[in-house]
Amino acid sequence: MNSKYAILLDGGFVTKKLQGQLKRFPTAADVEKECQRIAQHPLLANRDLLRIYFYDASPAKDKLTNPIDGSALDLSATQEFRAHMSLLDTLELTPNFAVRRGEVVAHGWKLGSRAFQNMMKAPRAPAAQDIVPDLEQKGVDLRIGLDIARLALREMVDIIVVVTGDSDLVPAFRFARREGVRVYLDHMGHGVRRELKAHADIII
Repeated sequence: MNSKYAILLDGGFVTKKLQGQLKRFPTAADVEKECQRIAQHPLLANRDLLRIYFYDASPAKDKLTNPIDGSALDLSATQEFRAHMSLLDTLELTPNFAVRRGEVVAHGWKLGSRAFQNMMKAPRAPAAQDIVPDLEQKGVDLRIGLDIARLALREMVDIIVVVTGDSDLVPAFRFARREGVRVYLDHMGHGVRRELKAHADIII
């Protein structure tokens, strides 16, 4: 009987990296292609794929009012919202994929990073276009950690491939390895903390 492996994708991380490479918001086909690249790794040869897990939060759909000029912003009417929802909805219907959704909470507004840098160089009062929605993603890391633990404890796979750059997952990596599961890390060329690499068996 062939051993099994699972691929766990930190959706926010993967989406951002692919967007940087493609210069556009990625589609479900782009994510599938990335998983095919991983599956072709020699260390996964002659092993069966259990499932691909994609962890992300549904985009915020709040209606916000800019406190500087009073303009309204409907987050659900943006192109980014439509592209993000299309990605998640399509992946949910893709064979061998399971989408685990967290949530996004809107906390109002904050100063954008580019505006902050400009204002540090030349102090001025903030303008309406300088502020951006203050959004917080919740529950994604927790779901990744819980699934790593579940896969390890139930002996469902021998290898877990995690695509992430988040060192908060180190405890989950350590747990899986103590349970005898090999953890492969794919950070897509992103700079990550040493401890994340140290607690993975293989860096893809």
